[in-house]
Amino acid sequence: MIDHVRDLASVRDATERLLTAAATLDNASLSEPSRLPGWSRGHVLAHLARNADALVNVLEGRPMYASGDARDTDIERDAPRPLDVQLADVRESAARFQETGAAPADWSRTVELRNGVTDSAARVPFRRWIEVELHHVDLGIGYELEDLPEEFVEREIEFLTDRFAGHPDVPPTRITDGTRAWSTGRDAEGAPEVTVTGPAPALLGWLAGRRDGAALTVDGGLLPALPPL
Repeated sequence: MIDHVRDLASVRDATERLLTAAATLDNASLSEPSRLPGWSRGHVLAHLARNADALVNVLEGRPMYASGDARDTDIERDAPRPLDVQLADVRESAARFQETGAAPADWSRTVELRNGVTDSAARVPFRRWIEVELHHVDLGIGYELEDLPEEFVEREIEFLTDRFAGHPDVPPTRITDGTRAWSTGRDAEGAPEVTVTGPAPALLGWLAGRRDGAALTVDGGLLPALPPL
């Protein structure tokens, strides 16, 4: 069962790690490229702040974003801001998310995110945890996939393999770190077509589009090409 209270605490801890690390930057380094194509570090921080507010909208029953264009416009608007403004915005928007998460609510209800995606309200804090952890890595300031909490890595692998499960363009695939195993892709009538093996952070990097899978071992065929997230 999803423990949204525990996940909210994990979001808070992850946010503090990110803010502490980002505070070592300066205004010039904010304009430098992040690891996300086309985005500076300022874009990443702006997105994190606006995503927190968007998830408040979700929990309070409003559309996540006014539109896809509005989402992109807000990020572009906020990306060039100086470091102190960026950090204050990330911190204050994170506090708004925590305050909303602490309010009495029916956490079993279904909520709507972007592009018609629905999920249980209880999973929203985990979705925010994903945003904070992976975008911390995307900043390219010394926090790597190998530094992510083990619980997070395992749950995010499970989350992403579930996301690609049944996808017609992904062959039946078994994913394993040598201890745990997950299945994804098209339904397998028998044994999976492909088995992908490697350390859990490397598996997560491939599934999340953060690494090319070069550190992984593939048996039964080529490393599957995954759809964009």
